[in-house]
Parts: sequence; C-alpha cells; structure tokens
Amino acid sequence: MQTFTANEAKTRFGEFIDLAPKEPVRVMRRDRVAGVMVSANDYEAMRAFYANRLQHSLVSSAEQARAQGLTAELLTALLADES
Repeated sequence: MQTFTANEAKTRFGEFIDLAPKEPVRVMRRDRVAGVMVSANDYEAMRAFYANRLQHSLVSSAEQARAQGLTAELLTALLADES
C-alpha cells in the first residue's frame, strides 16, 4: 500500500488518483492515518459486504428476540414513551 502525507496527496493528486485503482492509497496527517483511497470497485464491494453483514445481524437478532418471546406488540409497548 502506498502512503502519502496529506500535503503530498494534495500536490501529487493526479498520481494519487492513478494509483487508487491499482492498490489502496493511505493518507497520513500528523503521523496518523487520515484516510484511505480505494478503487470504486473495491469501495462498492466493501459496501455490499458490510450491508450483507448488517442484514445477517438484523435477521439473527430478530430470530433471537422471537425465540425469547418478543412480539411486535410487546416491542411497541416497551418502546412507547409513557413517561
């Protein structure tokens, strides 16, 4: 992975953009990672991966709640603001 300082990324932006489709490019600012540029395809793949993971977690949580006896009506009552 190539690493640029924030200033280098600004002054060498064309090179920075050209590298991203080939490999992730890390940007450092004050000795900390400020960001990483990746190709559009990699970004979309990451978004799909995390969306799928979130969907799986939601389904799993719903199944566990249902197994514990949580119904839509009980959930509505628990979430009602009656204070």
